[in-house]
Amino acid sequence: MQLAFLLYKYFPFGGLQRDFLRIALECQQRGHAIRVYCLSWEGDIPPGFDVRYVPVKAVSNHRRNEKYTEWVHADLARHPVDRVVGFNKMPGLDVYYAADGCYEAKAQGRSWLYRQGGRYRHFSATERAVFEPASSTQVLMISEVQQPLFIQHYGTQPERFHLLPPGIAQDRRAPANATEIRTAFRKEFGLADDELLVVQIGSGFKTKGLDRTLIALAALPAELRQRTRLMVIGQDNPKSFQAQAETLGIGERVQFLSGRSDVPRFLLGADLLIHPAYNENTGTVLLEALVAGLPVLTTEVCGYAHYITEAQAGRVLPSPFRQEQLDQWLAEMLADSTQRATWCRNALVWAQAADIYSMPQRAAEIILAEQP
Repeated sequence: MQLAFLLYKYFPFGGLQRDFLRIALECQQRGHAIRVYCLSWEGDIPPGFDVRYVPVKAVSNHRRNEKYTEWVHADLARHPVDRVVGFNKMPGLDVYYAADGCYEAKAQGRSWLYRQGGRYRHFSATERAVFEPASSTQVLMISEVQQPLFIQHYGTQPERFHLLPPGIAQDRRAPANATEIRTAFRKEFGLADDELLVVQIGSGFKTKGLDRTLIALAALPAELRQRTRLMVIGQDNPKSFQAQAETLGIGERVQFLSGRSDVPRFLLGADLLIHPAYNENTGTVLLEALVAGLPVLTTEVCGYAHYITEAQAGRVLPSPFRQEQLDQWLAEMLADSTQRATWCRNALVWAQAADIYSMPQRAAEIILAEQP
């Protein structure tokens, strides 16, 4: 088959982008041709991929998205394919990978004035094009909590949803020489034996709750704070958060790093992953931490937070979020090395048996299946 994959932007460190690449590669390995339409591509292009850059520009993102769709549809009319797979919501898809939650559910919580704007009209229309009953788009779901919202707002037929298992890459699992990697990592970054390293990983610092993390770090008891470091990894502008850290008096305890390919080393070298997100459809990094044996502190709004509870590998903050609880739990988790060791063992045992690695294979099966 000739497959077309549609996404606005590709860069190596986005969760949606990594999922796209692994699914596309899986389809390619099964003998199918891959064409990609994107506005921009950062990083290496896999051999055999036909990447077509969509040459459109606009003042606003939503108008640019509309031009992107128009251009792609015109190109597909000239050069047809067997399947059109989208990783952003837009009309004309055979299959949609639901990396984002229900926009309409969030928009209904905004003001009446917001829902009169062009941005709302665009995103509402593109979501409706995927989920309305008249559409035949098959939907690949990665968060079961979102499905009822789409059905509530659009009346989508339940049989069009396909829940995928998580797709954690096997290279995220703790290897046999994990202890040696941890030792070398901590030496490289100058971490003393009694120092504690907290990591927060993910692009989109505001949504991921980095402001909450910085407040909790500053609230640690003085002795604990002086031997705790925070490393923040992700593709985002850190300036406002660097300023916040300085204002809180913890600037020297926080290090910002851009997105990078050696994240598994950080998971093995750290003592805790913190992820107090405001909203998060899934939260793949939570599972990446689990399979590396790293305890997790997160919020229950994350779609994958329930895995932390199931594995007994950390703590999950209930909703509504309370900053004081995050402050307290961070301090307790960092102070209790025995409990952290227990969480680590629990995570590694759980990762041996859990079905959290097969998402690309299952997604490929659905994409390549005979369409209804």
